[in-house]
Amino acid sequence: MSEEEKKEEKKEEKKEEKKIIVDEDWKQEAQKEKEILAAQEDAEKKEAQTQQSQRGPLPKGDFAALLSMLVTQAFYALGALQVEGREKKEPDLELAKYNIDMLETLAEKTKGNLTEQEEKVLDTTLNQVRMAYVDAAGQ
Repeated sequence: MSEEEKKEEKKEEKKEEKKIIVDEDWKQEAQKEKEILAAQEDAEKKEAQTQQSQRGPLPKGDFAALLSMLVTQAFYALGALQVEGREKKEPDLELAKYNIDMLETLAEKTKGNLTEQEEKVLDTTLNQVRMAYVDAAGQ
């Protein structure tokens, strides 16, 4: 083997060694990134659990809860409910009307399928929301 061939062979060996080092560096970086992502996911899970425990248990998913959700949205749109720490907002009559329409649709589609108490609560609540809408629209 000539001197030049030996030099070429050594250069090739050095290139291969460098590739191995680069590959090892890449593996280490990938492992670090993986560990960081896993730590972030764990932190997000803990935060979600903390928020859930602060929120308290959710109510039973029944007709009353559905009714309550729609009524709350309607009253919020009318400006009758305020979020603590935020400035008072103007009523959004269009959004309130939408929620009232949803309640009316619910009343129409469930007619004859509700208990007497559920029907009474729905009718009373719908009338209260309608009156609140009239008051907000008149201001």
